[in-house]
Amino acid sequence: MEQINIYSGKEVISRVLIDNEVETLASVLDPYKKVYAVMDRSVAMDCPMSLAIAEILNSKGAPGMLLDASEQEKTLETVMKICSWLLEQGADRDALVLAVGGGITTDLVGFAASIYKRGVRFAYMPTTLLAQVDAAIGGKTGVNFDNYKNMLGVIRQPKFTFICPKVLESLPPRDFLSGAAEMLKTFIIENDGSYEKAVDWLSGYVASEEPASYLMENSDELAALIASAVLVKAGIVTRDQFEGGERRKLNLGHTFGHAIETLAQRKRTESDDAPDITHGEAVAMGMVLAAELSDAYRRRDGGFIVQEDGFEWGLEQRLEADFLSCGLPIGCPFKLSHMTEVMKKDKKAEKESKPGFLTNFKEFWKGLFKELKKINWSSAKDTFKNFLVVLLVILVIGIGVWVFDALFVKIRELIYNYSPADAEAAVILLKAQIGLL
Repeated sequence: MEQINIYSGKEVISRVLIDNEVETLASVLDPYKKVYAVMDRSVAMDCPMSLAIAEILNSKGAPGMLLDASEQEKTLETVMKICSWLLEQGADRDALVLAVGGGITTDLVGFAASIYKRGVRFAYMPTTLLAQVDAAIGGKTGVNFDNYKNMLGVIRQPKFTFICPKVLESLPPRDFLSGAAEMLKTFIIENDGSYEKAVDWLSGYVASEEPASYLMENSDELAALIASAVLVKAGIVTRDQFEGGERRKLNLGHTFGHAIETLAQRKRTESDDAPDITHGEAVAMGMVLAAELSDAYRRRDGGFIVQEDGFEWGLEQRLEADFLSCGLPIGCPFKLSHMTEVMKKDKKAEKESKPGFLTNFKEFWKGLFKELKKINWSSAKDTFKNFLVVLLVILVIGIGVWVFDALFVKIRELIYNYSPADAEAAVILLKAQIGLL
């Protein structure tokens, strides 16, 4: 079993465990006495390994809840249903809530566990590729609100995420490839050579007449790709858990993608002929649009675009060719003007604003204190030594001034206490002494 840790400083705050044998889940659950399982109903009905998972949970005496996981059910109402069920089961602060399902299931259960009794422990067993490489990693939870994706939620890490690539055997090819888009996104962000390997593996999966058999025969290679993707994301989350900077890289394709999903959902409420677009498909389209925008900026700034047979070959063309070979869509069905309006309200959007007086005032003092911190202050011992030196210098100067003043007074007395003749003689004598005569 491979273990990848997510850290906060030096503390391990979450573990990702990867093993091709589902039975390993039993040993992973051993430390936890009170386990409550929430499983996606489709996993319970369609996944061949759901029986093995159920037997492990039964051996732990874990009560179970079936969840209808869909975008329509990804709401606060569903979160409240999970909380009500936990309350009915008598779950206390020592509980571990285990989510078994895809990204929607992990989002809902993670959010519910984070607010139930102000937070109880939770863990994930993701059963989709999308969840294994992205949704179940990093601690983001959330529900849709007012037709906008993941508008409400928290960032809280699961105790562990148990990944078994073999549970993907029964996953429909379209759902599997939806997760592949997120995996490719991760390798585009930080490629260690895995991007090319992933494209080759996925191309073979798409070309295979029996995708499930291809997956089982090449599960070790898939497990290695999943581990590489998890390692990249775990590193980014460790360095930027709450998305203050670097973690935003993981949003590649998502601002466009969320707009595509939102518009598709709106269309479905209006017409039965509206396009049905999965999250991964929307992200794939979003990455192509992001690449097109990037290429446009490079052309504007005189950047390098490869020329082949008179054809410009930029990042957009590279992604389009790779995504098509991996069975992913590349063409967006919506107008950019419509997408722009949606993106303005996306949770990932950031508004530009000019700093006001108060902001400038705060920035001034912030900068001042920052510069003060750069000063290397002397120790108490060195400060005392320097004080003595300064005091000694002041004393020497003071004595010198006193001597000069006393000498001046003496000279004045010599001049004014004698008779004119004596005074004249004294002046002549003084001039002679100082060499003026």
